[in-house]
Amino acid sequence: MTRTSIPRSAEELELSLLQLLRLKGRVKPDDLPGSLQHTEDACGDLLVSAVAAGFCVQKGSSARLTPEGRERLAALLVAERGQIDQQRLEGLYHEFDRHNTGFKSIITSWQMRDDGQPNDHSDPDYDAGVLAKLDALHSEFMPLLDRIVAEAPRLAHYPPRFVAALEQIRAGEHQYVARPIMDSYHTVWFELHEELIGLLGRTREEEAAAGRAV
Repeated sequence: MTRTSIPRSAEELELSLLQLLRLKGRVKPDDLPGSLQHTEDACGDLLVSAVAAGFCVQKGSSARLTPEGRERLAALLVAERGQIDQQRLEGLYHEFDRHNTGFKSIITSWQMRDDGQPNDHSDPDYDAGVLAKLDALHSEFMPLLDRIVAEAPRLAHYPPRFVAALEQIRAGEHQYVARPIMDSYHTVWFELHEELIGLLGRTREEEAAAGRAV
């Protein structure tokens, strides 16, 4: 599939790759173009460079971050935070938190019925109702995401990832709602949330204690 590259500097791409490896743990090279929203050739070259620098290792069908890669990532994130208006990002994060509350409710409804029983997805009307709420949240959330990307341009690969997940859901591929180890809507949301937490210099443990973690 031909993919349109999002213009980003080499350092932004390196940071995005290392961050992706940290968030996912292990990444298949074939999945990089979809997650980074860049061409297969560019992603391949990026991975080769990261391996050569000792920032990640590739074994079998997946790549993972090395301790040296974690140190490099930490340094790049510190530099990135210094270039972002923390006050404006803080305000955007408060807006994100309101959407996050709604998203958590949608995911809970997707996994559990109102009577507390697990949702076995045997009731298409029930599932359709939950998916309609996800669709509405997506429409309300995307303008905010555009504003977040304006403050933190490296995150420009997130809007198309959300759109891609929603397109799969609309096509009947409902595993794209919340299944882990793939770019489901929930996976992309989790990773974006983690990015915002890091850009604000916080930790997921702090956010979980405050009730803001998915």
